[in-house]
Amino acid sequence: MSLGKLSIALLSVLLSVLFFSIACSSDSEETPAPLARPGEEIPEAITITIGALTDQTGISSSALQYIDMALEDTVNYYNEKNLIPGVKLEIVKYDTVYDTSKFLTGYEYLLKKKGADVIINFLPPGVPILKSRADRDEMPVFTMTANVEPGELDGSYMYCLALSPTYEAYTFLNWIADNDPDFPEDRPALIGGAAYTEGYSDILFGAAEEYCKAHPDQYKWVEDYQSDFKMIWDFELEGLKDCDYIFTPSPPMSFVKSYREAGYDAKILWTEIHTVFTGMFDKDKLDLWDEMDGSYFLLTSGWYNDDNDPVIETVNKVLEEAHSESEAEKIRNSGGSYRTVMRAGMICEIIKETVERVGAENFSSEALAETANSWSFSYGDIEDFCTFTDTKRFSQNYYVVFEVEVDPSNPHSWQYITRASPDPIPQVTDPHG
Repeated sequence: MSLGKLSIALLSVLLSVLFFSIACSSDSEETPAPLARPGEEIPEAITITIGALTDQTGISSSALQYIDMALEDTVNYYNEKNLIPGVKLEIVKYDTVYDTSKFLTGYEYLLKKKGADVIINFLPPGVPILKSRADRDEMPVFTMTANVEPGELDGSYMYCLALSPTYEAYTFLNWIADNDPDFPEDRPALIGGAAYTEGYSDILFGAAEEYCKAHPDQYKWVEDYQSDFKMIWDFELEGLKDCDYIFTPSPPMSFVKSYREAGYDAKILWTEIHTVFTGMFDKDKLDLWDEMDGSYFLLTSGWYNDDNDPVIETVNKVLEEAHSESEAEKIRNSGGSYRTVMRAGMICEIIKETVERVGAENFSSEALAETANSWSFSYGDIEDFCTFTDTKRFSQNYYVVFEVEVDPSNPHSWQYITRASPDPIPQVTDPHG
């Protein structure tokens, strides 16, 4: 495999963490294990099997290590706290080696050989490959990414725990125009982007341009550039030099460094996919934090340092119970991948609600899908922060905006990502909205 193709494949899997949708309930409390009456035996817990399609030895294995870790830590947390009484959660994995020909093989292995009750897909190619098979089998598949238009999964058995790139673009641009104190007052803001060729940015850029056309008084879309893997950016920098805002590639390091060294000062707009790379900002003398000062992140919930975020409270609790203080610091420094605890917890909560509704002994994939079809997650006072319905298959309904504020006196650079929107902002689903 050529360097270019390998790098693009790795980019695709990194986009799967984009994800970081909302999940575990922050008010789940430890449930005492059942006690037997005199002369009775304690009933044996029923095992519910979660099958995971992942990559443990292929080109994306290093990128997935913290995602795998987050799933394992979350399941262990639910088991140890007995959060689903009468149930033991078990994970079985299939190593796809990031080979698209192995996705259906892995699906069949997890379903038929290992008896999976629900399947998680970590990798982008899994969505188009698995959708029709999951629908035929009526088997719920929870995916960590879906680089498709919002309506393409409607009513299917493919439940996307991530966000829609289309709605992400609409929501971000809507918020910036109303809230950025540096937004131009006497002219439309100039905006554009550069990316490697992959499904996510293609949808994001198209939606952003659509929003600009719907609001010509606020924005003018300058240009977007998409190319195969490259380390040297030239005409892209020149084409975006006058922008007020730009979207950047994933990984972003070489582009951002080159853009700043060329003397250009547009505010950088980043989304969940870019949080994977914040752990690299201090490496190899990149010092990329200084280049990012004042830029915005659109996230699905809080960051590790967000003390008032109920979801992050759970993420940090799981992290700190599973790892030492030094290990936890290393994981936070690695970037946003471990926040997959949120999505793993989402699945555990849907399993929990299903068990409460039908009983552990009657749990089935069909019952799980029925629960998912009317599932909602409360985030503080917001009751519908994330939802699925009979048709809706992207869970996200709200976002949180963060800003990079560099503080050289703080040795924990991951804490430079700070909340910019006091409250979650509703998702915008119409470019004219």
